[in-house]
Amino acid sequence: MTDSAPIEDVPIGGDGIRLGQFLKFAGLLDSGGNVKEAIIDGYVTVNGEVDRRRGRQLQLGDVVAFEGRRVRVSP
Repeated sequence: MTDSAPIEDVPIGGDGIRLGQFLKFAGLLDSGGNVKEAIIDGYVTVNGEVDRRRGRQLQLGDVVAFEGRRVRVSP
């Protein structure tokens, strides 16, 4: 993953969303099983740091990265 990857804004229609839900909603992963595995294995970062909590509550402006794609939680 490179920090020079463009950031895509993904509107969630609210103030917050859980990390696992957001990965599927943003189209980064397609199933709950894949989400769980990617997070536990440390392949997902939030604001540049690995986070292994699928239930982490994301806030507006958080940037989630997986396999070279970066997406920002937006209203």
